[in-house]
Amino acid sequence: MQTTPQSQKTALVPGSLRRVHHIALNVKNMQASRHFYGNILGLHELTGDEVPETLVDLVAKGKVANFVTPDGTILDLFWEPELTPPNPDPTQQFTRANHLAFDIDPQLFDTAVEVLKQHQIQIDHGPVTRPTGRGIYFYDPDGFLVEIRCNPL
Repeated sequence: MQTTPQSQKTALVPGSLRRVHHIALNVKNMQASRHFYGNILGLHELTGDEVPETLVDLVAKGKVANFVTPDGTILDLFWEPELTPPNPDPTQQFTRANHLAFDIDPQLFDTAVEVLKQHQIQIDHGPVTRPTGRGIYFYDPDGFLVEIRCNPL
């Protein structure tokens, strides 16, 4: 049997994908989401020359905000004022995405839990302790499930 280029199966070689470049979330209330990701979770918001060239106009119009995680992953927030969740009950998970998890130093985990409580962030469950570490699950202003987790001590 002769194979043609169209019938050959191809795949990227393991290791070809280097890292997650960015994660994009739709948000209903940009101000609340910027406060949540920037002031409560402490992510750095990109401003000025840090903003990707392709998003400068949207950022200037208040339609996009960009944050960067300590490992360099960009979190893009896209303002969708008419956004309605798939289900108004945040405990009913989104159909495709389960949650966004941030890693923290185990020595800072309890501090993170206290910060969430002080800001009256809605906790889904936790803190939980597992063989893989500790975690707490909570909701962002749009009802998206977020986790802060750490490795075991």
